[in-house]
Amino acid sequence: MNDVDRLRRLAFNLAAADAHPPTGDWVETSLDPKTLALVRLGAVVAMGGGAVASYGALTDDALAAGATVGEVVDVLFGALPIVGTARVVAAAPALALALGHDTDDIPGAERSEQ
Repeated sequence: MNDVDRLRRLAFNLAAADAHPPTGDWVETSLDPKTLALVRLGAVVAMGGGAVASYGALTDDALAAGATVGEVVDVLFGALPIVGTARVVAAAPALALALGHDTDDIPGAERSEQ
């Protein structure tokens, strides 16, 4: 199946006829595992939500696929101009926890008192 046919299946929601999530050759990606893991992490940031466990699993996948901690953090900066500051700021603590850090441990980080 070529890329146009794959797009056509998505455009006509033919994925709904498949299992959820869709399976089969047509959903296989040519992205390498590291890139795919980083894209999925960025998608969770863009969706504006995800439990810490979701960030943890996606971060673990990215690191296991060869991503560096810097590349994982760069996902936030890459998403920033598209999804906005509020979503990135909301995602940052969950991502910090997924990387084994608490935001209280970040030098220079001060919480505003309201």
